[in-house]
Amino acid sequence: MTDAQETAADSSLRTTGGAPPDEGVAGVSVEGTPTPLLEPRDGIPPVVADPDALAQVIAAFAAGTGPVAVDAERASGYRYGQRAYLVQLRREGAGSALIDPVACPDLSGLGEALAGAEWVLHAATQDLPCLREIGMVPSAVFDTELAGRLAGFPRVGLGAMVESVLGYVLEKGHSAVDWSTRPLPEPWLRYAALDVELLVDLRDALEKELDRQGKLEWAREEFDAIASAPPAPPRKDPWRRTSGMHKVRRRRQMAVVRELWTARDRIAQRRDVSPGKVLSDGAIVEAALALPPNVHALTALPGFGHRMGRRQLEQWQTAVDRARALPDAELPQPGQAVAGPPPPRSWADRDPAAAARLSAARAAVSALAERLGMPQENLITPDTVRRLCWEPPADLSVTSVTSALAAYGARPWQISQVAPALATALATPAP
Repeated sequence: MTDAQETAADSSLRTTGGAPPDEGVAGVSVEGTPTPLLEPRDGIPPVVADPDALAQVIAAFAAGTGPVAVDAERASGYRYGQRAYLVQLRREGAGSALIDPVACPDLSGLGEALAGAEWVLHAATQDLPCLREIGMVPSAVFDTELAGRLAGFPRVGLGAMVESVLGYVLEKGHSAVDWSTRPLPEPWLRYAALDVELLVDLRDALEKELDRQGKLEWAREEFDAIASAPPAPPRKDPWRRTSGMHKVRRRRQMAVVRELWTARDRIAQRRDVSPGKVLSDGAIVEAALALPPNVHALTALPGFGHRMGRRQLEQWQTAVDRARALPDAELPQPGQAVAGPPPPRSWADRDPAAAARLSAARAAVSALAERLGMPQENLITPDTVRRLCWEPPADLSVTSVTSALAAYGARPWQISQVAPALATALATPAP
């Protein structure tokens, strides 16, 4: 047993899924093999899809006690955007609930009912944006994935964490299905309910493990940062993130990518489908590189084959023609302006002293992360290290490094751990 499994074995944890109480603790049997979790303990709850049923759920969860497990299912790869198509919750005294946010698009009443509770999510930053869209915003968060990273678990997916910590095996066969499907099949609903079945149990075990390792306050700082983070601003020039964009070098070709990406996004939004189902990134890049002069030439390119109708081909060619007709002054610039230091691969030539600082800083962070048993990026973000090494404070004292790290948004626990090591690294002379 790992330390975390021993923590999970505490008698305060509830056995779940019908395992006999004499068979061991958590989900680990006397033979040491994980127990498959096949059914929610209270059965599959009915899907909430009308105001009356939603009001009952709100009342039940408001009357519940303790943390509330929260999860959301999206239809990535099928639908436009990242909206939620199912919301799952579980709380002591309220049981589990499955809510259809298409039929009940305003869940602000539920969010308000849970305002004082700690929300337990796995990979919270993935679900919080779509939950915010439907009126659910937590005041306190416990992220079981992030807790697993800080505690040093090598695998932090929900299934892996539940198995290694609690000894149960979750069925994960429906994670990538089209959750916009209506009605949702029963096997999918079972899977969705099981995703929140043990989330609070996992939270309790990880809290004890973090406390044992002396990292609980660190985790709380991270969770507070997640809960208080504002919505991400719209991404500037999102077309530049087209897969394969590195092949596109000329400004005219970049204009083709921009025009095709914009046209595709407009169509995908109107049809409510994933942009990749309208036109692939690969096809966009092929058209940009070829600059086809007409529909016939466009048809010969990969991604614009005979299966595409004439009308579709003409709309894509129109986008290409717009880019071909732009005056030079309106063509996009080769590179997006990036705030902060240049790519590290260029440092050795541009600033050898900065390159030496970065090498020393990376080595120091790596050693410290290994000693603390957590990924380097959770100890301190690579971007923060780069910025600090490119423009270090004039005074290379721990106090100055502390101030610089705080200005870059590092949490107090991170600063207390890395500031001394980074101050030493910054003072490393260039070879």
